[in-house]
Amino acid sequence: MPQSHFAPPGPLGFGGAPLGNMFGVVSEETAEAALGAAWDTGVRYFDTAPHYGSGLSEHRFGHVLRRYPREEFVLSTKVGRIMRPDPSAPENPPFVGGLPFRGEYDYTYDGTMRSVEDSYQRLGLARIDIVYIHDLAADHHGDAWKALFDVAMNGAARALIRLRDEGVIKGWGMGVNLTEPCERALEMSDPDVFLLAGRYSLLNQPALDRLFPMCADRGVHVVVGGPYNSGLLAGGRNFEYREAPAEMIRKRDRLAEICGRHGVDLRSAALQFCAAHPVVAAIIPGAKHADKVRENARLMAAKIPQALWEDLNREGLIPADVPTPV
Repeated sequence: MPQSHFAPPGPLGFGGAPLGNMFGVVSEETAEAALGAAWDTGVRYFDTAPHYGSGLSEHRFGHVLRRYPREEFVLSTKVGRIMRPDPSAPENPPFVGGLPFRGEYDYTYDGTMRSVEDSYQRLGLARIDIVYIHDLAADHHGDAWKALFDVAMNGAARALIRLRDEGVIKGWGMGVNLTEPCERALEMSDPDVFLLAGRYSLLNQPALDRLFPMCADRGVHVVVGGPYNSGLLAGGRNFEYREAPAEMIRKRDRLAEICGRHGVDLRSAALQFCAAHPVVAAIIPGAKHADKVRENARLMAAKIPQALWEDLNREGLIPADVPTPV
């Protein structure tokens, strides 16, 4: 049996990017209501990052989560950027109106220790459970990512392993949008859990072929971010943070048509599909508003007939051997 690593509680968690003013300003009252609704619907896993609004998301998380017993929830944040004070409040897309800090990539040992200490201060909490190495992949660094990955394995990963071994944190891993950094981390080090966005969904499953079997062999779990694929599976037009290609829109429309025949909301199928794989510990759909948080909880709990998954298999819309909800 593989060693069982620490994993957050699921199936539904709360992702903090929207509360960093992602794509638009969120008021303090709206952010507080969204986090409160998550708690009230039973969410006990909360993920944030310094990058989200240049510290704004962490501030908001701490403001709300401090009112709850610390032992009753799991909190994750990220390293890989140091937030430097900058009165000019430089742009930090896709976040708008964030705090007056400028992010600088830093995957070194000392930079990681500094980042964790800074996160304690922004959160106003004395414990962080999971720390992910953030955005260390080709989509952010191009061809330079592999050289930076080596820096991180000798720096950030070594720092996080020390913090885990000392009992300061419970686990570490990669927080990325591509599978290769996670596979490489498994080959080179001893991670506990990955946060992987957009690589396992009802629309596409590139994590299924290599990464998920590797995780199963090592007892490592995955948190699935972006279960709606940047909104396409929730009725939007974006896929992977940009306008969706025509073939993905056609596939989404076909999925929606079959779900409709079974009286199932496509969003329910999208969430529950992601959560059904045994290596998936939790899913973290984004939400800015309390009503959307409550809606995600309702969609996650909705009953889905087994015949839907059989039809999707028969149509070739999901792989024949993929785990589906029971």
